[in-house]
Amino acid sequence: MPLVAGIDSSTQSCKVVVRDAQTGALVRQGRAPHPPGTEVDPHAWWDALRAAVAEAGGLADVAAVSIGGQQHGMVCLDEAGEVVRPALLWNDTRSADAARDLIEEAGGGETGRRFWAETTGSVPVASFTVTKLRWLARHEPANADRVAAVCLPHDWLTWRLAGAPGLDALRTDRGDASGTGYWSPRTGEYRLDLLERAFGRRLRVPVVLGPAEVAGRLDPAALGDGSNDAGVRLGPGTGDNAAAALGAGAGAGDVIVSIGTSGTVFAVADTPAADADGAVAGFADATGRFLPLVCTLNAARVLDAAATLLGVDLDTLGELALSAPPGADGLVMVPYLEGERTPDRPHATGELTGLTLRTATPAHLARAAAEGMLCGLADGLDALTAQGARAERIILVGGGARSAAVRRIAPQVFGRPVLVPPPGEYVADGAARQAAWVALGGDAPPAWSVGDTEEYTADAVPAIRERYARAREKVLDRAA
Repeated sequence: MPLVAGIDSSTQSCKVVVRDAQTGALVRQGRAPHPPGTEVDPHAWWDALRAAVAEAGGLADVAAVSIGGQQHGMVCLDEAGEVVRPALLWNDTRSADAARDLIEEAGGGETGRRFWAETTGSVPVASFTVTKLRWLARHEPANADRVAAVCLPHDWLTWRLAGAPGLDALRTDRGDASGTGYWSPRTGEYRLDLLERAFGRRLRVPVVLGPAEVAGRLDPAALGDGSNDAGVRLGPGTGDNAAAALGAGAGAGDVIVSIGTSGTVFAVADTPAADADGAVAGFADATGRFLPLVCTLNAARVLDAAATLLGVDLDTLGELALSAPPGADGLVMVPYLEGERTPDRPHATGELTGLTLRTATPAHLARAAAEGMLCGLADGLDALTAQGARAERIILVGGGARSAAVRRIAPQVFGRPVLVPPPGEYVADGAARQAAWVALGGDAPPAWSVGDTEEYTADAVPAIRERYARAREKVLDRAA
């Protein structure tokens, strides 16, 4: 049976899985860390990819490989294909003012937001590539003058796997292109006029491929691992959220809540979204459909921060959280520890309210951290359903889903049963499933099982979200 490889080049690390193309059975895997920060030299991603591939036993025996990558990151290249400056990642908020300016230039207020939502599916925020290009043009004009092409992290890595054959060979997919701010999921075309409006001139951009089109062939010299020269096919790749949906086997009516470095709530839909309020980003998915999505900056690292504050590990944090009552006796954490993307308050800070002698315990703080993180995601679920998304199933994935406390508290916050598939690398798995689609052909990706899924149910506790909403509004008013 042919083998395929999926690569997840995320914010924190690179993961590689090699799977059987027809069954999805895992054959081997590898991983390597990425440097921290919101500004990273793309060559560090390439070094990590090479290390992770080596740990996974190389790609010499695979038929195809695809990459799922962190969305929005701005990779600028000069005419020679050299990286102009370190990439600004999705969680870099320095372009918040640029986002506001782009909305204002489109008419401001409701008019400006409506323009961007209807044109590109999303209202600009600091995360998006288009705002980072505006920041670069205004703050680093010398670097801006050198830029000939702009692409995204997964685009650049796919191009490197092909041997970096020239700027005209850059390729991407509709899922990742839909997060740039200058490509329209509704029409399937670039809006280069919007790129020019942001940057001051037009740049070369990757060709957008269909879900199973071939992006090129693996250059045998790229990895130095003895890859065959018969032509390992490169899939188009996609953004990490679209890859996760593919890896988890999500279909219409499914809502995925992913708790990683960021928190994302997204649904597979048959029609594009256009939310002028800006809460829902109208992305495309990796199968030809759409992926309306809400993203929060503060997710699993809220748990990390609480564990650090209490001087415990994550397992102990979960035990503490479950030992406190639902609602933490009124202790509420608004976890905007890195500003926030949804709602759009890049300069907001976190806040703890309801602190009394009764609630001044490690257990109450642990519970408040878990509930606050989940309440932010539940707000995202509300925004999705308000846009018409169906929420027949909630699928909980990501590193944060490994917490027993998160799994048990989630249905109390979401007010719905929560399904948790086995722990896995769903972004890498989704990329591998796309690679299998490329290798095997057909009208749809192969049907892979995700394994046994656990279901968690509980009665909703309305007081959790009611208290959170009151505390959140106070924080938002101050950060406005």
